[in-house]
Amino acid sequence: MPQIVLVHPQIPPNTGNIARTCAATGTELHLVGPLGFEISDRYLKRAGLDYWPYVKLHNHESLEAFKSLHQQVGGRLLGFSVRGNLNYSKFEYQENDWLLFGSETAGLPSNVLSDCHETLYIPMKEPKVRSLNLSVSVAISLFEARRTLGYMK
Repeated sequence: MPQIVLVHPQIPPNTGNIARTCAATGTELHLVGPLGFEISDRYLKRAGLDYWPYVKLHNHESLEAFKSLHQQVGGRLLGFSVRGNLNYSKFEYQENDWLLFGSETAGLPSNVLSDCHETLYIPMKEPKVRSLNLSVSVAISLFEARRTLGYMK
């Protein structure tokens, strides 16, 4: 099953909401530091409600630590960006994909995007809207990947 990777997330409630989505779907969640908050942050805990025991959470102190794990496990790195090359809904997902999302303020760093096998985007009709909320983007993308892989039955 695809895994979610948040690179340098900044807003605790977004990460908490993403953790809740991961708990509901049995999806592993990877947080890549530095984070813009403490894991013990009350807003993070509140957004995740009482679902934290059901989250398969992995904390990586740095991008290098995450890359080391990825090299051991394998799979494609799929970077989500407003400047991605492929529409997320027209993409063919695989079981061992890693769905990478950047911080709410800066997105994925260029060095992370350059390491990705593909970069995907979620189309938006209004050009003056810069981006969707991070937790919304993760949910949309994760459920599309799950749908195409047959997990929605």
